[in-house]
Amino acid sequence: MTHGIRVASLCLSLGLLVSVVGCHENKPAAEARPAANVDVINVALRDVPVVFEYVGQTESSQQVEIRARVNGFLEKRVYTEGSLVHAGDVMFVMDRKPFEATLDAAKAELAQQQARLQTAQANLARVRPLAAKNALSQKDLDDSIGQEQAAAAAVEGAKANVISASLNLGYTTITAPVTGLSSFAKRQDGSYIDAANSLLTYVAKLDPMWINFSLSENEMLNLRTQTQNGTLKLPPVGKLEAVIVLADGSIYPERGHIAFTDASLSSETGTYLIRAAMPNPTGSLRPGQFVRIKLLGAQRSSAVAVPQSAVQQGPRGAYVWTVDKDGKAQQRVVEAGEWNGNAWVIKSGLHPGDHVVIDNTLRLMPGAPVKANLVETPSAAVNIGAAADGQDSGAGGGAQAGAAGASGPAAANASPSANAQANAGTSAAQPAAASGESDVLGEHTALYFASGSASLDAQSADALAGVARRLVAEPGLRLVISGYTDSTGSQAANQRLAAARAATVRAALVVAGVKTERIEMRKPAQVVANDPPDKSRRVDVTFSPAAGG
Repeated sequence: MTHGIRVASLCLSLGLLVSVVGCHENKPAAEARPAANVDVINVALRDVPVVFEYVGQTESSQQVEIRARVNGFLEKRVYTEGSLVHAGDVMFVMDRKPFEATLDAAKAELAQQQARLQTAQANLARVRPLAAKNALSQKDLDDSIGQEQAAAAAVEGAKANVISASLNLGYTTITAPVTGLSSFAKRQDGSYIDAANSLLTYVAKLDPMWINFSLSENEMLNLRTQTQNGTLKLPPVGKLEAVIVLADGSIYPERGHIAFTDASLSSETGTYLIRAAMPNPTGSLRPGQFVRIKLLGAQRSSAVAVPQSAVQQGPRGAYVWTVDKDGKAQQRVVEAGEWNGNAWVIKSGLHPGDHVVIDNTLRLMPGAPVKANLVETPSAAVNIGAAADGQDSGAGGGAQAGAAGASGPAAANASPSANAQANAGTSAAQPAAASGESDVLGEHTALYFASGSASLDAQSADALAGVARRLVAEPGLRLVISGYTDSTGSQAANQRLAAARAATVRAALVVAGVKTERIEMRKPAQVVANDPPDKSRRVDVTFSPAAGG
């Protein structure tokens, strides 16, 4: 009986083994990964326009001190403080009565001296013929001539006194010497004005306006080196066109040119002062404003440039995807240079003839087959600012107060990852094409808020929904939320706005189901002068690999 049970058990085990083997044999083989369709460009050397960006401060091209030229009591301020005054407009009136009296006295003195001159001339007319007949001595003639000349000199002195008194009377009416913006009155009606307190106000000429900025010694030497070795083409200084970006991110409509470069290095700041003259017909620019000034006209000679969408950021730095001769995708580490318009200048890592992938990079992996579609390389365009693209500088904008030094080429330190492809689960977005538009990246999401706002728009909400979906799919991931504070305006207000934006992003993720313990909030970083102009209104949501990502 026991032997029969063992035989039955063995048969059952063999039957199960055959069934399992049969199941594995019937399982279809895994399908091969299809080749991804990608657009590629053929890398070629070309001249690429370069835009240099610096921090500048506006200055009146002619700021005139309005001073009282005579001592006396200030009777009335005529102009409206802070208003635009025109050359010849009356600004102050001093008490005229003492000067009128002085003028009358000078006129009386002139009349008296003229009468004495007439008497001396008549006496000389009588003496001269008598002296010719020897009826009078030569001394009498000399005395008469001397009296006449003295009287004539006294008349001239009296005339000068009349002119001086007339000028002093005229100086009691103080007019604007130039057309410009007036400042506040430093002396009030009824004040006594003398040489110690003669400054009454200022008038600043607004058209043209000067934009002062500086280049450090290293930047100047670097530009000279690049110009000499032929990698950078610079037009004559006067041919460099200047465009300025205002504090709200808008582009000033007029364009200027470089008008002055200081020949000597400042021993105090270690920089060279450079000045641009900017037309200001409407008076919208005011002295003392901090702006971003962009210089157009330079070109990077025989450079390798690829669209921004081709450059991504990874653990080893910037990289691009290329297609080799076998039609396989390969990752290529590159050194990114300036970012301008729609292109990155690649300093090293690419060579003429390389095929660089410009879209659909999320589906690529090293060695994966691709179906490459060769497209025309986009022309390198000049990006003069953010307003045309709906970007702005965020809270405060502009440059840091007191930081009129050079920022260097603004795009030189920009991150290539800011223009990479969309993250999994979300659609690709153009970099900050409109206020509040999001730019979803491979490892982090950059959200752009409207200037002065801490509210999410629909596109930012969609981007965060994609982030939430990835967190649900990968429970080991954590998030780091960090914003940026602008370097101008009220520092406290800028920090509050950056914190409010980060809190809005956190709240949206929590509502989407992300646990609060998976979110790390970091202190907002400071925007510096050479950062992209839209960085001050950005919040980054980054997956943290160190925390298990």
